[in-house]
Amino acid sequence: MQVGLFAKKVGMTQIFDESGTILPVTILKTGLCKVSQIKTTTKDGYNAVQVAYNQKKLDTLNKPTIGHLSKIGDQGFKSFGEFRVTSPENFKLGQVVNLNTFTVGQKVRVTGKSIGKGFAGNQKRHNFSRGPMTHGSKNHRLPGSIGAGSTPGRVYPGKKMAGQLGAKTVTLKNTEVIYINSEENILVFKGSLPGKKNTVLKIQPQKY
Repeated sequence: MQVGLFAKKVGMTQIFDESGTILPVTILKTGLCKVSQIKTTTKDGYNAVQVAYNQKKLDTLNKPTIGHLSKIGDQGFKSFGEFRVTSPENFKLGQVVNLNTFTVGQKVRVTGKSIGKGFAGNQKRHNFSRGPMTHGSKNHRLPGSIGAGSTPGRVYPGKKMAGQLGAKTVTLKNTEVIYINSEENILVFKGSLPGKKNTVLKIQPQKY
């Protein structure tokens, strides 16, 4: 039974495959991940495994977190995440989740927070086209009309306008594992992944 883990983004580079083609890749480094809680349908309403990551010293954590971690040993973790599973009985508290759960060539789902780019206008945020630049037009990058006056007399929710660009949770499916180094806890994936350097990403097996 396979469960996911959490890893920190190191950066991007490029490698050559066997045919000599250049592949853009993203490098991730994982830390210690442990199963900290097992949830079942009878007790919690759904089947899931909670994984603790982001290792910290016990004296830096609050008492509720220390009490929650007391069942898995004397190691401290600051962050927790869940993975849905079909057979929670196959896992046990304190079980270490490492890179051996993944294989080269496997397709996985990667979830993370995208890079925040601040307040952006219509064109940049939604890939809108601009207005005409000549013949006296004064509407170059303006939003234009945002709705009728009398009916409905308001702006519909979800109207695409200027605002915050990025800084949202993004999930990429069918991300291929290119390389695994269990000694250095290194994972290499094909293509780009959400977030900037040191962003924590959630990696879970692909569900079809």
